Amino acid sequence: MAELRLEELSARTVVAANALTLKPGQEQFIAPVSYSAAAAVADPSTSWQRVVLDGDEVVGFIMGDFNPESEHDEFKAILWRINVDADDQGRGIGTFAVRSLADEARLRGHDRLYVIWESGELGPEQFFLRSGFQPTGETQYGETIGALAL
Repeated sequence: MAELRLEELSARTVVAANALTLKPGQEQFIAPVSYSAAAAVADPSTSWQRVVLDGDEVVGFIMGDFNPESEHDEFKAILWRINVDADDQGRGIGTFAVRSLADEARLRGHDRLYVIWESGELGPEQFFLRSGFQPTGETQYGETIGALAL
């Protein structure tokens, strides 16, 4: 594995990011209801979208949002989406991406980074817990809200 690095999502990398594959059963966890609801009102100027590159190959994607004006604490600094290609999962790519987003949140003055996930056998819950997120509540749709202390 070459050294991992982040690059802003661009016209050059968007096709590769869209082509990232999932392991069987993971597709049901890719977009909880809360994500779709938030996307309808999200401000593009607060979005933070990056691809993770291993050498020149796009192996992951992460999207966060920083909106200190949000009325809900969990939307002030949130990990909205993370996807690591099926063949590259388990290599530390997701951990690298989450740490990078957490570093960005810290630089912007936040003391917590939030994430929302759906529970399920093949879902992302164990990854988020291993990454240091602690459950803090539920959304109106029954999804778990987790927070990572920065």
